[in-house]
Amino acid sequence: MPYFDVASAAPLHPVARQALQAALDEGWADPARLYREGRRARLLLDAAREAAAEAVGCRPDELVFTPSGTHAVHAGVEGALAGRRRVGTHLVVSAVEHSSVLHSAAAVGARGGEFTEVPVDRVGAVDPDVFERALRADTALAALQSANHEVGTVQPVPEVAARCRAAGVPLLVDAAQSLPWGPAPEGWSLLTASAHKWGGPAGVGLLAVRKGVRFAPQGPGGERESGRSPGFENIPAIVAAAASLRAVRAEAAAESERLRVLVDRIRRRVARLVPDVEVVGDPVRRLPHLVTFSCLYVDGEVLLHELDRAGFSVSSGSSCTSSTLTASHVLKAMGVLSEGNVRVSLPVGTTAEEVNRFLEVLPGAVGGVRERLGVAPDPVSVTGAESLVVDALGLRCPQPVIELANAIGGVAVGGTVTVLSDDEVARLDIPAWCGMRGQEYVGEAPAPGGAGVAYTVRRRA
Repeated sequence: MPYFDVASAAPLHPVARQALQAALDEGWADPARLYREGRRARLLLDAAREAAAEAVGCRPDELVFTPSGTHAVHAGVEGALAGRRRVGTHLVVSAVEHSSVLHSAAAVGARGGEFTEVPVDRVGAVDPDVFERALRADTALAALQSANHEVGTVQPVPEVAARCRAAGVPLLVDAAQSLPWGPAPEGWSLLTASAHKWGGPAGVGLLAVRKGVRFAPQGPGGERESGRSPGFENIPAIVAAAASLRAVRAEAAAESERLRVLVDRIRRRVARLVPDVEVVGDPVRRLPHLVTFSCLYVDGEVLLHELDRAGFSVSSGSSCTSSTLTASHVLKAMGVLSEGNVRVSLPVGTTAEEVNRFLEVLPGAVGGVRERLGVAPDPVSVTGAESLVVDALGLRCPQPVIELANAIGGVAVGGTVTVLSDDEVARLDIPAWCGMRGQEYVGEAPAPGGAGVAYTVRRRA
């Protein structure tokens, strides 16, 4: 069964498995102790730190291991803000950061600080000039991911880092998605990553802080990991994480070239094989193994189940697969279609035959979901009412858009359809539908009676 979701978690790399098993026998003792077993554990920990630091591009004494990538982000943000508290409490982040960064930003706001989210363009990239304008005299820290976890877009980190450096603001880079594929981007002040993204064991994160960056660890301290990550180190997992990072980086160049060809095939053929699909993310400046697309009139959760039954494990940023019923903050910030979203992230070793099989299965899976949801054919009416009101209150994605698609043929060209919806996702998906179907999005207004929002579309085709 092809597993196409390594952006969430990669299978344990064979090198990681071997290193883990060996370290379980040799690295169980306390590395702070001076007896034989402790010295042996210390040697393993030091060797792992040196290997990880080499992959990151920093000094070993600048890098500590944490219990997870999320822990590394939280510790990095809090420590950097505390270290620069005399400057201010303002934090700058991109609107498409990983949730761990956005949660840290929300915590800053909750205790009286301020944070600014820098918008992105339609492919998910920040503009370095816009990012620079968000920096203020009281900005203590900025954060920008190296590459996006949902759509694969690579961010202009070196350009943003240069502007942060000129402003005297340290830059935290979340490199969780890109680190397995090559060197960390230039210019970072703090860097975080997570081992389960490259085939290491879960429960190991990296936090690197450049010498000269003011940093004050927060929370109860400890004697281990420079006081930045208290608690007994999981040496077997750390050894396995470092060994697998070195291994995947050794094969990254060849695999990157090979997987990029397969992803390009998916990007091209999905749009031809499946009607009403939007492929999102930067087509050029992107991770080599990841592609995301959204399908009109499709319930994302149902589609993922269909693909799972067909033997393919993929993920989604669609609100239809979330218990919160809110669209992915990444897709929302990009202003692209969110319903029926599918993220494919190929693991090392994926074959052309597996990708071809996925492309054979996908059209039928999408078509079957649309048929069950009652999607009508394209509108053919050229005469009809001047306006229609569709009550989609209480319906969740993708139903409001399906109701709109089914109703648009009932008005004459130039007429309008107003959709009443209390689903927040409609604010994103109805304009996206208009762009894909050649219709005019007029705008939104409060619905009569205050229940939901009225979205108005003018028929142009």
